[in-house]
This record gives sequence, structure tokens and C-alpha cells, in this order.
Amino acid sequence: MTGFWLIYWAVCVFVLGLCFGSFLNVCIYRIPNEKSLSWPPSSCPKCNSRIKWYDNIPVLSWLLLRAKCRNCKQPISAGYPLIELLTGLFFVTIFLIYGLSWVTPVYLLAVFGLLMGTFIDLEHMILPDRVTIGGMVLAPIFSYFVPDLHGTGLTQMASLKISLIGLAAGFGLFWTIRTLGTVAFKKEAMGFGDVKLMGALGALFGWQSVLYITFFSALIGSLTGGILVVLSRKGMDSQIPYGPFIALSAFSWMLGGSGLWQAYLTFAGF
Repeated sequence: MTGFWLIYWAVCVFVLGLCFGSFLNVCIYRIPNEKSLSWPPSSCPKCNSRIKWYDNIPVLSWLLLRAKCRNCKQPISAGYPLIELLTGLFFVTIFLIYGLSWVTPVYLLAVFGLLMGTFIDLEHMILPDRVTIGGMVLAPIFSYFVPDLHGTGLTQMASLKISLIGLAAGFGLFWTIRTLGTVAFKKEAMGFGDVKLMGALGALFGWQSVLYITFFSALIGSLTGGILVVLSRKGMDSQIPYGPFIALSAFSWMLGGSGLWQAYLTFAGF
């Protein structure tokens, strides 16, 4: 792909990401509140006035309105354009890594789901079934129709087998950790949503990703938890959602962690 076309497609994917980010804001607000994603149309949470289409352009409208509702002049959270920008940046990064391949749209959908789960988990301490169970159902289907998800030259059945093994490995490992942790600490050690999310990621990326994501999420989760305890002076019993750490680890896998893992296995002689 020449420089011009690379820039052209990168811009298109970035804009697509901004639009998906706008829809992501709707999902993050409505799904935990069990509201329809299609009706009613978007409205100001302060005055309930309908948002016109020209006031709903990702990022740009927020800037033109100077972060205020056109009707009531109440401030609009910077979180909305930040989520849109974050989605756009993740989308264009995935495109630059994987190019115009069938893997790209699958990973873009995964990014959308992981971002949705992350922000909902941060605010509500839940991981929606649309992300977790949806991922466990869709990942094997994608693996069958896009065998390149698990390596070049694989047959559809071989790719599906890898996906199902990964699903069992991810779900089984985190279910075991959750069960043993609950027995050891006499309380729920991990949400069942985390178990389902790991099953979905194992199905999408394969069993090797399960080991990587488990180690990396535990590492950054422990570091983040320790820092928060020190800074907030909260006790060790304070609840911290684990889904965002799993999602961050999955992002790193898509952005190059898989290559690092293969390099490590080669270095270790496996």
C-alpha cells in the first residue's frame, strides 16, 4: 500500500473509530441502566432536550459547543470526546498493524467490546453479558470464517479447534482461580464476568494468550491496587474492578504482545 492510500485508509478508519466511540458512549450509559440503544434518540442528561444531528458529531460538536449544552448551557463532560478519541486511536492503531485484512474488522469489534466492558466495569462493577457471553459465542464463529486469527495457512476446522481450546482454557483457568480464591479468602475473589471475559478472549486469541493475559493483568492489577491503597489510604479490602486490567492486557496482546510472547517461548526453548 502506497503512502497516499495508507494515509487515506488510516483517516477513514480513525473517523470510523470516532463514530463507534460516539455509539460507545450511548452503550456505556444505557446498557447498565437496561435502556434501549435505539430509542429514544440522544438527549441532554441535564435538561432532556433532544440533541440535533449537528450537535452530535464526534469530538467536533463538543468543541464547537464549548463543552456546553446548546439548550440549557450546562457543561458536557469531557469524558464523551475522550472516549471517542480513544476509540479512534485504537481503531487506527489496529489498522496500521494488521492492514486491510479480515483480521482487522474482527479486532476492531473486539476493541469496541473491550472498551465498553472497561468503562461499564469502572463505573458499575459489572461486565455486561453482551461483551462476555457475546464474545464467547462470536469468537469461535469468527475463528472459523477468519482462520488467519490463529495463524497463516490454517484450515477453518483447525482454527475453530484452537478457538474452542482457548475458550476452555481461559474460562477454566479463571473459574479455578475464582473458586480457590473464594475458598481461601472466604469471600468472592473474582466476579463471574471476569471468568466469562477470559473465556471470550481465549476463544478469540488462542490458549497462549490466556497465559499472557493472566500474568500481565495480575501484574498491572497488583501494581495499580497497591498504588491506589497508598494514595487513598484505603484498606486492602477496597474493591477494584478487574475487567479493565484484563482488557488492557488484551489490548497489549493485539498491539504486539503476541509477538513478544512468541519471542519469549523461542528464547525459552519451547
